[in-house]
Amino acid sequence: MTQPNNVCVLVAEIPGADRFTDTLGAAEARQALERCLHRIDRAIEANGGTAQRSGAARVCATFPRGDEAVLSTCEMLDRVQSLPPLRGLRMTICVGLHSGAASANDAELGAARLAETAKPGHALASEAVVKQLSATGRQFVAASPSRNPALVGLGWTAFAVARQPATGASVPEESRLWHRVRIRHDQDTLFVDEARPVVLIGRELGNDIVIADPRASRQHARIERRREGFVLIDQSTNGTFLTYDDGSERCIKGTELMLTGSGRIGCGFSASELERELVFIDVV
Repeated sequence: MTQPNNVCVLVAEIPGADRFTDTLGAAEARQALERCLHRIDRAIEANGGTAQRSGAARVCATFPRGDEAVLSTCEMLDRVQSLPPLRGLRMTICVGLHSGAASANDAELGAARLAETAKPGHALASEAVVKQLSATGRQFVAASPSRNPALVGLGWTAFAVARQPATGASVPEESRLWHRVRIRHDQDTLFVDEARPVVLIGRELGNDIVIADPRASRQHARIERRREGFVLIDQSTNGTFLTYDDGSERCIKGTELMLTGSGRIGCGFSASELERELVFIDVV
């Protein structure tokens, strides 16, 4: 377990940022980098981290526990991978995780070294981070240390962080969350589960569920998997409405709501209305 004076530090950087400028031009490259950094920031915020920009293509974040840092890493890798390519160039990130005293910068330096060592689109966590993970967080880390030859010079043992639970990972029965949330919108069906712990909903392209209604905010809400269950979290201007199958309705604004059973979500409008942009959910 993490000591009170320790933090887990995450460093995410975008490798090869110069090639975007050469291909896209300065203005378009800045927009592309900012779009990528914004998705990194959102993944950090969604998992309770505190982020700080460190240069034009790097973000450093601190987390009180390693579990949240690992989940944030998985989410940001997914978010960045889903960005569409620009003139044949695809944005990628490298992520490093290290743990250490909050009063020193050793953890940040270690995380930065691991980020520099990780291959594009991959993440590495030091043994100091892995040792403090719960059974749930340990699912997203490789069972064996990385064999990346670049780690030899660091003198550390590091483990690859996977976007999906490691095959064959041993998880105690009492820590497993068996349920998942099925989300249906238009012709799309998604699941919130251990492989995809967060689904983003909003008007902006790049969300998992895109709502084509002016009453919806660009980043309107998210559904998040936690140890105790699934929650709907509003981050919008007009609020998020949840109507259950029995006809009762709740509206949340800047707060969160535990999900149970089945219902439908309205982003900025009542879910009791007959709207094309309703989002249907079932805890299954």
